[in-house]
Amino acid sequence: MTEFTIEHKPADIVKMYPKASDLFKKKRIDFCCGGDRPLAEIFKERNIDEEEVMGELNLSYQNWQKEDHEVIDWDAKAPGELIDHIVHTHHAYLCEELPALGKFVSKIFRVHGKNHPHLKELHKLYNAFKTEMEEHSVKEEEEVFPLIKEYEENPSDQLLEQIHLANGDLEDEHDTCGNILKRMREITEGFQPPIDACNSYRITYARLAELESDTFQHIHLENHVLFKKL
Repeated sequence: MTEFTIEHKPADIVKMYPKASDLFKKKRIDFCCGGDRPLAEIFKERNIDEEEVMGELNLSYQNWQKEDHEVIDWDAKAPGELIDHIVHTHHAYLCEELPALGKFVSKIFRVHGKNHPHLKELHKLYNAFKTEMEEHSVKEEEEVFPLIKEYEENPSDQLLEQIHLANGDLEDEHDTCGNILKRMREITEGFQPPIDACNSYRITYARLAELESDTFQHIHLENHVLFKKL
């Protein structure tokens, strides 16, 4: 493939060109929860400059293709293998990062909240996200993922129906978490700390940006790869 067009969907673009996620985040183009619509629809709805975005996307893609990159074809992975990757990579990251980052979010709210009122909303949003993702991960690991692995070994219509019902709830939860992250990005101006920010403030924003990136990839793999296999 030489270039992307406005008929491509963000989710499909990220599969072929993972680095496109950086541009989509910068332009606030959803490639995970709402990534299954053609770019043409998104540009029209959001009044985004089509030529500017497509030009930047295809130029970076052409430069990227000249380099030596190993792209994992997640579509070719078996469901069980993909589940193991999600659990050992993304769930493990959340398990370690959410409590630790929560302390930083609380600290900057306590110390700087008076002069930076948005930190109060950030604190609420983060704790809502933390609760949602922790409960979501438990549900996946204890209920849904075992069903998918069982179906992979012994497929049946009954199992598939159970999985589809469970996946509907999971995708709704993905939407909730995605919207929280979008709001956090909005009130922090893209996780850009103010000029007078202390070191803890800067560390918090950097880790929030990393959390956003990991979560979007996590949701992308589930919504657009794992669940579509079923």
